[in-house]
Amino acid sequence: MSEGEIPSLLSLCVDAVKNELVRGDDLLPIVKELPRDLLDALASRLPPLGLEKLQTATAYDDWDDCEFADEGLRNGRKRGRSWKFNAAWRNLSKVRWPELDIGIEPLDWQRIYWEMHLQNCLDAVAEIASLPSFDGRLSETRIPESILGLIGCEGFVHNSTCDYSELHHHSQQFGYYARCLRLQNVLCGAEISHLLRNSRLQRLELRWIRSKEHIDGLCKLLSQNSESLTSLELIHCKLSSASIDEICCSLSRKSVQTHGIKSFSISTSNFLETNPLSLPLGLVSFLSLGRSLYSLKLSDNHLGRNFAKMVFGTLINAASSLSILDLSDNNLSGWLSELYWRSPSGPPIPLGTRKSLQSLRVLNLRGNNLNKDDADGLRYALVHMPKLEVLDMSDNPIEDDGIRSLIPYFVEASEKCTPFADLMLESCELSCDGVTLLIDTLSTLKRPLKSLSVADNDLGSHVAPALGKILSASIQVLNVEGIGLGLSGFRELQDGITKDLKLVEINISKNRGGIEAAKFLVNLISRAPELVTVNVAYNLMPFNSLTIVCSAIKAAKGHLEHLDLRGNTWDNQQVTASMLADAQCNGKPVFILSSSQTAGAPYDDDP
Repeated sequence: MSEGEIPSLLSLCVDAVKNELVRGDDLLPIVKELPRDLLDALASRLPPLGLEKLQTATAYDDWDDCEFADEGLRNGRKRGRSWKFNAAWRNLSKVRWPELDIGIEPLDWQRIYWEMHLQNCLDAVAEIASLPSFDGRLSETRIPESILGLIGCEGFVHNSTCDYSELHHHSQQFGYYARCLRLQNVLCGAEISHLLRNSRLQRLELRWIRSKEHIDGLCKLLSQNSESLTSLELIHCKLSSASIDEICCSLSRKSVQTHGIKSFSISTSNFLETNPLSLPLGLVSFLSLGRSLYSLKLSDNHLGRNFAKMVFGTLINAASSLSILDLSDNNLSGWLSELYWRSPSGPPIPLGTRKSLQSLRVLNLRGNNLNKDDADGLRYALVHMPKLEVLDMSDNPIEDDGIRSLIPYFVEASEKCTPFADLMLESCELSCDGVTLLIDTLSTLKRPLKSLSVADNDLGSHVAPALGKILSASIQVLNVEGIGLGLSGFRELQDGITKDLKLVEINISKNRGGIEAAKFLVNLISRAPELVTVNVAYNLMPFNSLTIVCSAIKAAKGHLEHLDLRGNTWDNQQVTASMLADAQCNGKPVFILSSSQTAGAPYDDDP
């Protein structure tokens, strides 16, 4: 209501009713009997706590006008709600969290609201409990007034029927709605399983788990939710073999000798034994019996090659349906080369049975200091992954010899019509000769790649003809950031495009292309009608190149949505409104420009 506007009688009545609903429950029997239009008007104006009470009171009164947004149970009965209530919850969620982008509607906005509210409460309590002076119980920790005011409880926290001042009231009232939570170590004590006793958690993210107390509280919570939990992520933790055993055993379902975890991740953590002689038995059992296990991430954990070799060996013999395996950033040099016994004659023989990772689709080995011998071992391991689609070998010094070892696999995969489609070889110490050989092979395959990245390799301008060849071979995504194309490379690359392309996304940033980068971009836009995203940042492009690019975008009338022009040599103040108006897609600006550019600041790839 604007300032000076006289409130209507309806507004005054609604304000009075909503205050009474928050204070207590005396009015509920009367309010629930209101005509439908008044009830809807009231619902749209109530704060969250009042809306929760009203919806609970009217949940079963009009079954013909109810929708079921959640098949969960509360007090043994289904929860019904009309679309009016759901719309009210959606509005409340958007107001409180404007950046919220959940996905496809319709959604159970009531559940989403209270889950996120409970997360806010837990985060606030964790911040208080982290203070050295804290010496109390989590359940009795006071919730900040700023949070209480957001649910309509401001000023009423000491009312006997509306006491939400402490955490246990929120966990008891709204814990039922929680499916996905993020917990810091200070919350993982003995109290947490009791505080969340009403929850049926599906996804759980844990941070800074270090002590025996943390492990004990966590394991009790995991066991309590073992029937519903499908995703577990541990970040910045310190784990011993014994603690890994306890965690894995807590995930076992009581009804069957297995678990229901689909996604398991330990990242940026320390294992106290990085090169053990054997894996923890709990982890072996977890990997071997996880028939539902879809994604396994053990990233940036300082793992040794013995640990990785044993994990991989266990997976080879497991009866899982693993689709994603991420062992990135672990310094595993020598691991892959030891997986196979080298026969004096004939191909290497795997150390283990010939069971394979039949369902694996994504393999991430980025940043493991793998060398050319490891690439040779990987070649034979890949044969046992017939459904592999994505391979990331970036940040490994495999050099040209490593590429030569992998090329036979790419040829064989294409001939067998496997789904292999995405290859990432960033910062692999490759030369122009090695990449040219690779592209010459990839360009002739029966089943062409969809995506290739050779970014941050010092390739120079002479690689341009090969890049033109892969662009013409139906590639959809190409990343050649920082490879040293220069003016001549862009000029030659432009000359090599003579037919329409299937390209959807390209990154040609940090290549010192100048005006030639703009000319190439103009040709590319006209030849790639499906192009959506282009990154041409930090290329020393002069300002007049912007006019050329604007004209090309306007003339092409394609699907280009994002054009990253940050870090080039013009002042953003020079960009006119007419330029921005000409470069739009679906009413939104195409250009991505630097928010500010300080005079004399480094540009392109200068240090």
